[in-house]
Amino acid sequence: MERLERSGRCLRAALARGRVRRRLPVLLLAIAVLGSALKDSDLVPDTPLQNKRNPLNVYFVKLAWAWTLWLLLPFIALTTYELARGKFLYGRTKSALLVLRRLGALLVGTAVWYLCTGLFIYVENLTGECSLQGRPGQPPRIYASKRECLQDSGVWNGFDISGHCFLLSYCAMMILEEVAVLEVLPTDRGSKLRVVVDVLFVSLCFLTVIWVFMFLCTALYFHDFSQKLLGVLIGLSAWYGTYRFWYPKPFSPGLPLPNIPLSSKKYSYSR
Repeated sequence: MERLERSGRCLRAALARGRVRRRLPVLLLAIAVLGSALKDSDLVPDTPLQNKRNPLNVYFVKLAWAWTLWLLLPFIALTTYELARGKFLYGRTKSALLVLRRLGALLVGTAVWYLCTGLFIYVENLTGECSLQGRPGQPPRIYASKRECLQDSGVWNGFDISGHCFLLSYCAMMILEEVAVLEVLPTDRGSKLRVVVDVLFVSLCFLTVIWVFMFLCTALYFHDFSQKLLGVLIGLSAWYGTYRFWYPKPFSPGLPLPNIPLSSKKYSYSR
C-alpha cells in the first residue's frame, strides 16, 4: 500500500498538475508529423508492432473506448462525490446529483466516439472503390461499401481517416483532464477511499502511456500522413470543444473541479 501511495504521488505530480496536459496536444501532433516522415522515408525497422494482430492492438486499442470508459466511470464518481462532500460541504443529495452531472461527460464522450467513427466509415465508403482480381466470365459489379468489397475478397481503396489517431488522442486528453481533480481532492492518507482512488489513478496513467505509445506505432506503421493528421486534429478538436469550450458553461456536464473560478490560481486549466 505504501508503494502504491508513493507511485500515486509521483504520477500525480507529473499528470494531475497540468504540465503534461498542456504539452500533450503538441506532442501528439509532432509524433504524427515525424512518424509519418520516418515511415515515408523507409527508416522504420520491422517490429511485431507493425502487425495489426499484435496483443496491444487487439486487446487494448481495439477496445480503447471501453477501457477508458470503465476506468473513468468509478474514478469520476468517487472523486466527484468526495470532493463535493469534503471540500464544498454538499449534502448527499446534491453530491449525488453532481456525480450524475459529471458522469454525463462519459455519455458525451461515447457520443463523440460513435459519431466520429460513423463519419470516418462514411467518408471511406464515399471516396473508395473496390479492386478485385480478375475473374473470367464474371460480370463487373459496383460495390457500395467497404464491407461488400471485403466480403468478395476485394481491396477497398478509400480515404481512411485514422480512427486510431482520433480515438487515442481523445482518450488520452480526456483522462488527463479528469485526473486534474486529484490536485484538490481531500482524502485521508491510508483510507480505503484513498487506496481505491490511487489504484484507479495509477491504472489510468498506465492506460495513457499505452495510448500514447500505440499512437506512436500508428504514426510509424499505418495510414498516410493526411489521414493521421486529420484523425488527430479531430480528436484534439473534440477534446477542446468539450473541456475547454462547452464544459465551463452552466448547461454542461461541468469540469472535474466544480465551482472553482477559471481565474483561480488553484484551477489547473487556467495555468
